[in-house]
Amino acid sequence: MEILTDEFNINRLAIVGGGKINGGFLEAGLVDEISILIGAGADGRTGQPSLFDGRPESSRPIALQLKDVASFDDGAVWLRYLVK
Repeated sequence: MEILTDEFNINRLAIVGGGKINGGFLEAGLVDEISILIGAGADGRTGQPSLFDGRPESSRPIALQLKDVASFDDGAVWLRYLVK
């Protein structure tokens, strides 16, 4: 992250990874906002990764503060949280 800032003047970026990448950035304290779009459907298949995965068992849950909620005509909901 320091290289991106120092060499390319990038101060903010979106992490659109799988659960392990998202979890790694969260664990490192590099996430300040979480944006989740929930579609109007349910998928309960086994083996599907979670949004955040791979954090150590000893890690405590990270508190969030609701920033915004938007709903759409198709039933989807967009949740935005700030990481406390």
